[in-house]
Amino acid sequence: MSLLFSPLSIKNVTFRNRIVVSPMCQYSSEEGFASDWHLVHLGSRAVGGAGLIILEASAISPEGRISADDLGIWSNDHIPMLSRITGFLHEHGAIAGIQLAHAGRKASTLSPWKGGKQVTEANGGWKTLGPSAIPFYQGDDAPFALTDDGIEKVKADFKAAAQRALAAGFKVIEIHAAHGYLLHQFLSPLSNKRTDQYGGSFENRTRLLLEVIAEVQKEWPEENPLFVRLSATDWAEGGWTAEESIILAGILKTLGVDLIDCSSGGLAAHQQIPLFPGYQVEFAEAIKQQTGIRTSAVGLITEAAQAEEILKEQKADLVFFARQSLRDPYFPLHAATELGEDVRWPAQYDRAAKPRIK
Repeated sequence: MSLLFSPLSIKNVTFRNRIVVSPMCQYSSEEGFASDWHLVHLGSRAVGGAGLIILEASAISPEGRISADDLGIWSNDHIPMLSRITGFLHEHGAIAGIQLAHAGRKASTLSPWKGGKQVTEANGGWKTLGPSAIPFYQGDDAPFALTDDGIEKVKADFKAAAQRALAAGFKVIEIHAAHGYLLHQFLSPLSNKRTDQYGGSFENRTRLLLEVIAEVQKEWPEENPLFVRLSATDWAEGGWTAEESIILAGILKTLGVDLIDCSSGGLAAHQQIPLFPGYQVEFAEAIKQQTGIRTSAVGLITEAAQAEEILKEQKADLVFFARQSLRDPYFPLHAATELGEDVRWPAQYDRAAKPRIK
Protein backbone atom coordinates (compact mmCIF):
# COMPACT_ATOMS: atom_id res chain seq x y z
CA MET A 1 0.00 0.00 0.00
CA SER A 2 1.19 3.51 -0.75
CA LEU A 3 1.93 5.72 2.24
CA LEU A 4 -0.54 8.34 1.02
CA PHE A 5 -3.35 5.80 1.31
CA SER A 6 -2.21 4.16 4.51
CA PRO A 7 -4.34 4.96 7.58
CA LEU A 8 -3.01 7.10 10.41
CA SER A 9 -4.25 6.98 13.99
CA ILE A 10 -3.80 9.94 16.32
CA LYS A 11 -5.20 9.30 19.78
CA ASN A 12 -8.71 7.89 19.32
CA VAL A 13 -9.14 9.05 15.72
CA THR A 14 -8.08 7.09 12.62
CA PHE A 15 -7.81 8.83 9.27
CA ARG A 16 -8.47 6.50 6.33
CA ASN A 17 -5.59 8.07 4.41
CA ARG A 18 -3.07 10.89 4.72
CA ILE A 19 -4.94 13.31 2.43
CA VAL A 20 -6.30 16.42 4.17
CA VAL A 21 -8.53 19.11 2.72
CA SER A 22 -6.86 22.24 4.02
CA PRO A 23 -9.02 24.90 5.70
CA MET A 24 -9.95 27.45 3.04
CA CYS A 25 -12.24 30.42 3.57
CA GLN A 26 -15.39 30.34 1.46
CA TYR A 27 -16.69 33.81 2.38
CA SER A 28 -20.22 32.42 2.10
CA SER A 29 -21.72 32.96 5.55
CA GLU A 30 -24.19 35.42 7.01
CA GLU A 31 -23.69 36.27 10.69
CA GLY A 32 -21.27 33.37 10.90
CA PHE A 33 -23.75 30.67 9.92
CA ALA A 34 -22.75 27.73 7.74
CA SER A 35 -25.00 27.26 4.73
CA ASP A 36 -25.93 24.73 2.06
CA TRP A 37 -22.83 25.90 0.22
CA HIS A 38 -20.65 24.56 3.03
CA LEU A 39 -22.57 21.28 3.17
CA VAL A 40 -22.21 20.65 -0.55
CA HIS A 41 -18.65 21.99 -0.82
CA LEU A 42 -17.31 19.99 2.12
CA GLY A 43 -19.55 16.99 1.53
CA SER A 44 -18.26 16.52 -1.99
CA ARG A 45 -14.70 16.28 -0.63
CA ALA A 46 -15.80 13.55 1.79
CA VAL A 47 -17.47 11.64 -1.04
CA GLY A 48 -14.27 12.28 -2.99
CA GLY A 49 -12.24 10.27 -0.50
CA ALA A 50 -10.31 12.70 1.70
CA GLY A 51 -9.17 11.37 5.07
CA LEU A 52 -9.58 14.62 7.01
CA ILE A 53 -11.53 17.73 6.10
CA ILE A 54 -10.84 20.87 8.14
CA LEU A 55 -13.44 23.59 7.94
CA GLU A 56 -12.23 27.06 7.13
CA ALA A 57 -11.01 29.58 9.69
CA SER A 58 -14.02 29.83 11.96
CA ALA A 59 -14.21 33.03 13.97
CA ILE A 60 -14.39 32.67 17.74
CA SER A 61 -16.04 36.09 17.99
CA PRO A 62 -17.71 38.54 15.59
CA GLU A 63 -14.73 40.90 15.83
CA GLY A 64 -12.44 37.97 15.00
CA ARG A 65 -13.82 37.54 11.49
CA ILE A 66 -11.62 38.33 8.51
CA SER A 67 -14.71 39.59 6.73
CA ALA A 68 -18.42 39.89 7.45
CA ASP A 69 -18.85 36.81 5.22
CA ASP A 70 -16.75 34.51 7.42
CA LEU A 71 -17.86 31.30 9.08
CA GLY A 72 -18.29 31.63 12.84
CA ILE A 73 -18.53 29.52 15.97
CA TRP A 74 -19.18 32.22 18.57
CA SER A 75 -22.83 31.31 19.13
CA ASN A 76 -24.66 28.15 20.12
CA ASP A 77 -26.99 28.96 17.24
CA HIS A 78 -24.17 28.02 14.86
CA ILE A 79 -24.07 24.43 16.15
CA PRO A 80 -27.07 22.80 14.36
CA MET A 81 -25.85 23.42 10.80
CA LEU A 82 -22.27 22.56 11.74
CA SER A 83 -23.60 19.31 13.22
CA ARG A 84 -25.37 18.52 9.96
CA ILE A 85 -22.09 19.00 8.11
CA THR A 86 -19.98 16.89 10.48
CA GLY A 87 -22.61 14.15 10.35
CA PHE A 88 -22.44 14.02 6.56
CA LEU A 89 -18.64 14.01 6.49
CA HIS A 90 -18.44 11.17 9.00
CA GLU A 91 -21.17 9.21 7.21
CA HIS A 92 -18.98 9.22 4.11
CA GLY A 93 -15.73 8.17 5.78
CA ALA A 94 -13.94 11.49 6.31
CA ILE A 95 -12.99 12.95 9.68
CA ALA A 96 -14.37 16.43 10.36
CA GLY A 97 -12.05 19.06 11.80
CA ILE A 98 -12.41 22.78 12.39
CA GLN A 99 -9.91 25.61 12.49
CA LEU A 100 -10.53 28.07 15.33
CA ALA A 101 -9.36 31.56 14.49
CA HIS A 102 -9.25 35.25 15.35
CA ALA A 103 -8.12 37.58 12.57
CA GLY A 104 -6.78 40.33 14.84
CA ARG A 105 -5.57 43.34 12.88
CA LYS A 106 -6.41 41.60 9.58
CA ALA A 107 -10.14 41.60 10.43
CA SER A 108 -12.91 43.81 9.03
CA THR A 109 -12.06 43.45 5.36
CA LEU A 110 -14.11 42.84 2.23
CA SER A 111 -14.16 39.34 0.82
CA PRO A 112 -11.52 38.83 -1.89
CA TRP A 113 -13.92 39.06 -4.83
CA LYS A 114 -15.31 42.27 -3.33
CA GLY A 115 -11.86 43.85 -3.28
CA GLY A 116 -10.36 42.59 -0.02
CA LYS A 117 -9.74 46.07 1.40
CA GLN A 118 -10.19 47.08 5.02
CA VAL A 119 -13.69 48.23 5.95
CA THR A 120 -13.52 51.05 8.49
CA GLU A 121 -15.98 51.55 11.30
CA ALA A 122 -17.34 54.59 9.48
CA ASN A 123 -18.17 52.38 6.49
CA GLY A 124 -19.84 49.58 8.41
CA GLY A 125 -16.82 47.62 9.63
CA TRP A 126 -15.56 47.19 13.16
CA LYS A 127 -12.53 48.17 15.21
CA THR A 128 -9.77 45.63 14.80
CA LEU A 129 -7.61 44.26 17.61
CA GLY A 130 -3.95 43.34 17.89
CA PRO A 131 -1.02 43.08 20.25
CA SER A 132 0.07 46.60 19.29
CA ALA A 133 -1.44 49.52 17.41
CA ILE A 134 0.33 48.66 14.13
CA PRO A 135 -1.80 48.21 10.97
CA PHE A 136 -1.11 45.43 8.46
CA TYR A 137 -1.10 47.82 5.50
CA GLN A 138 0.25 51.34 5.68
CA GLY A 139 -2.74 53.67 5.56
CA ASP A 140 -5.16 51.24 7.19
CA ASP A 141 -6.75 52.13 10.50
CA ALA A 142 -4.51 50.87 13.30
CA PRO A 143 -5.85 48.10 15.51
CA PHE A 144 -6.64 48.66 19.16
CA ALA A 145 -3.88 47.22 21.32
CA LEU A 146 -5.49 44.55 23.48
CA THR A 147 -5.77 45.28 27.18
CA ASP A 148 -5.48 42.58 29.84
CA ASP A 149 -9.27 42.31 29.84
CA GLY A 150 -9.27 41.99 26.06
CA ILE A 151 -6.71 39.19 26.20
CA GLU A 152 -8.82 37.37 28.77
CA LYS A 153 -11.83 37.66 26.44
CA VAL A 154 -9.83 36.16 23.56
CA LYS A 155 -8.87 33.18 25.72
CA ALA A 156 -12.44 32.74 26.92
CA ASP A 157 -13.73 32.92 23.35
CA PHE A 158 -11.33 30.17 22.20
CA LYS A 159 -12.42 28.01 25.14
CA ALA A 160 -16.12 28.50 24.36
CA ALA A 161 -15.50 27.80 20.66
CA ALA A 162 -13.82 24.50 21.56
CA GLN A 163 -16.87 23.49 23.58
CA ARG A 164 -19.14 24.30 20.63
CA ALA A 165 -16.86 22.39 18.25
CA LEU A 166 -17.23 19.32 20.44
CA ALA A 167 -20.99 19.75 20.60
CA ALA A 168 -21.13 20.05 16.81
CA GLY A 169 -19.39 16.70 16.37
CA PHE A 170 -15.92 17.73 15.26
CA LYS A 171 -13.16 15.22 16.02
CA VAL A 172 -10.16 17.48 15.35
CA ILE A 173 -9.47 21.09 16.34
CA GLU A 174 -6.78 23.17 14.68
CA ILE A 175 -5.80 26.41 16.42
CA HIS A 176 -4.89 29.03 13.83
CA ALA A 177 -1.63 30.71 14.83
CA ALA A 178 -0.44 31.49 11.30
CA HIS A 179 -0.97 33.73 8.28
CA GLY A 180 -0.70 36.98 10.18
CA TYR A 181 -3.82 36.50 12.28
CA LEU A 182 -4.08 37.37 15.96
CA LEU A 183 -2.07 34.59 17.61
CA HIS A 184 0.63 34.93 14.95
CA GLN A 185 0.63 38.69 15.53
CA PHE A 186 1.61 38.05 19.14
CA LEU A 187 4.40 35.68 18.05
CA SER A 188 6.10 38.05 15.64
CA PRO A 189 8.31 40.97 16.73
CA LEU A 190 7.15 42.84 13.62
CA SER A 191 3.59 43.17 14.93
CA ASN A 192 4.16 42.77 18.68
CA LYS A 193 5.86 45.75 20.32
CA ARG A 194 4.36 45.22 23.77
CA THR A 195 6.44 45.79 26.89
CA ASP A 196 4.31 43.68 29.25
CA GLN A 197 4.27 39.92 29.84
CA TYR A 198 2.96 39.34 26.30
CA GLY A 199 5.74 41.12 24.43
CA GLY A 200 9.50 41.29 24.01
CA SER A 201 11.11 37.92 24.70
CA PHE A 202 10.30 34.65 22.97
CA GLU A 203 8.69 33.43 26.18
CA ASN A 204 6.43 36.47 26.35
CA ARG A 205 5.49 36.51 22.67
CA THR A 206 4.46 32.83 22.80
CA ARG A 207 2.55 33.24 26.06
CA LEU A 208 -0.89 33.95 24.58
CA LEU A 209 -0.78 30.93 22.26
CA LEU A 210 0.18 28.65 25.15
CA GLU A 211 -2.59 30.11 27.32
CA VAL A 212 -5.13 29.67 24.51
CA ILE A 213 -4.11 26.03 24.13
CA ALA A 214 -4.55 25.51 27.86
CA GLU A 215 -8.05 27.01 27.72
CA VAL A 216 -9.04 24.91 24.71
CA GLN A 217 -7.80 21.77 26.45
CA LYS A 218 -10.19 22.44 29.33
CA GLU A 219 -13.07 21.73 26.92
CA TRP A 220 -11.48 19.50 24.30
CA PRO A 221 -11.21 15.81 25.27
CA GLU A 222 -7.66 14.60 25.82
CA GLU A 223 -8.30 11.66 23.49
CA ASN A 224 -9.19 13.95 20.55
CA PRO A 225 -6.45 15.30 18.26
CA LEU A 226 -5.37 18.92 18.67
CA PHE A 227 -3.43 20.59 15.86
CA VAL A 228 -1.77 24.01 15.65
CA ARG A 229 -1.11 25.82 12.38
CA LEU A 230 2.08 27.88 12.46
CA SER A 231 3.63 30.20 9.93
CA ALA A 232 7.12 28.74 10.25
CA THR A 233 8.68 32.00 9.09
CA ASP A 234 7.50 35.52 8.30
CA TRP A 235 9.76 35.66 5.24
CA ALA A 236 10.71 39.14 6.45
CA GLU A 237 13.77 40.51 8.23
CA GLY A 238 13.27 40.90 11.96
CA GLY A 239 10.22 38.68 12.03
CA TRP A 240 9.30 35.24 13.35
CA THR A 241 11.85 32.62 12.28
CA ALA A 242 12.03 28.94 11.42
CA GLU A 243 14.35 28.43 14.39
CA GLU A 244 11.73 29.89 16.74
CA SER A 245 9.10 27.63 15.19
CA ILE A 246 11.19 24.57 15.98
CA ILE A 247 11.61 25.65 19.60
CA LEU A 248 7.90 26.44 19.92
CA ALA A 249 6.90 23.12 18.33
CA GLY A 250 8.99 21.29 20.90
CA ILE A 251 7.15 23.11 23.68
CA LEU A 252 3.77 22.40 22.11
CA LYS A 253 4.59 18.70 21.97
CA THR A 254 5.16 18.63 25.73
CA LEU A 255 1.81 20.37 26.23
CA GLY A 256 -0.15 17.71 24.36
CA VAL A 257 -0.43 19.22 20.88
CA ASP A 258 -0.49 16.35 18.38
CA LEU A 259 0.54 17.94 15.08
CA ILE A 260 2.00 21.15 13.67
CA ASP A 261 0.46 22.26 10.39
CA CYS A 262 3.47 23.93 8.79
CA SER A 263 2.60 26.95 6.68
CA SER A 264 4.40 30.30 6.40
CA GLY A 265 4.02 34.02 5.80
CA GLY A 266 1.01 36.28 5.98
CA LEU A 267 2.28 38.56 8.77
CA ALA A 268 4.19 41.21 6.84
CA ALA A 269 2.92 43.00 3.75
CA HIS A 270 6.55 43.27 2.53
CA GLN A 271 7.23 39.51 2.81
CA GLN A 272 9.33 37.87 0.10
CA ILE A 273 8.21 34.26 -0.44
CA PRO A 274 10.21 32.05 -2.84
CA LEU A 275 7.34 30.10 -4.39
CA PHE A 276 7.94 26.66 -5.91
CA PRO A 277 6.18 23.28 -5.61
CA GLY A 278 6.34 22.15 -1.99
CA TYR A 279 8.13 25.30 -0.86
CA GLN A 280 7.05 24.83 2.77
CA VAL A 281 7.89 21.13 3.09
CA GLU A 282 11.33 21.93 4.50
CA PHE A 283 9.67 23.43 7.58
CA ALA A 284 7.54 20.37 8.19
CA GLU A 285 10.62 18.18 7.86
CA ALA A 286 12.78 20.28 10.19
CA ILE A 287 10.13 20.50 12.89
CA LYS A 288 9.34 16.78 12.68
CA GLN A 289 12.97 15.68 12.73
CA GLN A 290 14.14 18.05 15.46
CA THR A 291 11.21 17.78 17.88
CA GLY A 292 9.55 14.44 17.17
CA ILE A 293 6.09 15.99 16.87
CA ARG A 294 3.92 14.99 13.91
CA THR A 295 3.74 17.53 11.11
CA SER A 296 1.76 18.20 7.97
CA ALA A 297 3.05 19.62 4.73
CA VAL A 298 1.09 22.19 2.75
CA GLY A 299 1.69 24.63 -0.10
CA LEU A 300 1.78 24.04 -3.88
CA ILE A 301 1.42 20.29 -3.46
CA THR A 302 -0.71 19.19 -6.39
CA GLU A 303 0.24 15.65 -7.39
CA ALA A 304 -0.13 12.24 -5.80
CA ALA A 305 3.47 11.25 -6.52
CA GLN A 306 4.72 14.46 -4.94
CA ALA A 307 2.72 13.79 -1.78
CA GLU A 308 3.83 10.15 -1.69
CA GLU A 309 7.48 11.20 -1.85
CA ILE A 310 7.03 13.64 1.06
CA LEU A 311 5.68 10.83 3.20
CA LYS A 312 8.22 8.27 1.99
CA GLU A 313 11.08 10.57 2.95
CA GLN A 314 9.45 11.12 6.38
CA LYS A 315 9.21 14.85 5.88
CA ALA A 316 5.62 14.94 7.19
CA ASP A 317 2.85 12.68 8.47
CA LEU A 318 -0.09 14.25 6.64
CA VAL A 319 -0.34 16.20 3.40
CA PHE A 320 -2.72 19.14 3.18
CA PHE A 321 -4.18 19.96 -0.23
CA ALA A 322 -5.67 23.42 -0.65
CA ARG A 323 -6.19 24.77 -4.17
CA GLN A 324 -5.90 21.26 -5.61
CA SER A 325 -8.91 20.30 -3.49
CA LEU A 326 -10.81 23.22 -4.97
CA ARG A 327 -9.88 22.19 -8.50
CA ASP A 328 -10.74 18.55 -7.98
CA PRO A 329 -13.14 17.46 -5.19
CA TYR A 330 -12.36 13.85 -6.12
CA PHE A 331 -8.60 14.21 -6.07
CA PRO A 332 -8.16 11.30 -3.62
CA LEU A 333 -10.01 8.90 -5.93
CA HIS A 334 -7.93 10.04 -8.88
CA ALA A 335 -4.72 9.90 -6.83
CA ALA A 336 -5.51 6.32 -5.82
CA THR A 337 -5.74 5.29 -9.45
CA GLU A 338 -2.44 7.03 -10.17
CA LEU A 339 -0.71 5.21 -7.31
CA GLY A 340 -2.26 1.84 -8.11
CA GLU A 341 -4.51 1.72 -5.05
CA ASP A 342 -7.92 0.04 -5.23
CA VAL A 343 -9.91 2.25 -2.88
CA ARG A 344 -13.64 1.98 -2.34
CA TRP A 345 -15.70 4.46 -4.32
CA PRO A 346 -19.09 5.58 -3.04
CA ALA A 347 -21.68 2.99 -4.01
CA GLN A 348 -23.55 5.64 -5.99
CA TYR A 349 -20.45 6.23 -8.13
CA ASP A 350 -19.14 2.67 -8.35
CA ARG A 351 -20.23 2.22 -11.96
CA ALA A 352 -17.79 5.01 -12.90
CA ALA A 353 -14.89 3.35 -11.10
CA LYS A 354 -14.53 0.58 -13.68
CA PRO A 355 -12.18 -0.80 -14.74
CA ARG A 356 -10.90 -1.22 -11.20
CA ILE A 357 -7.31 -2.00 -10.34
CA LYS A 358 -7.14 -5.49 -8.84
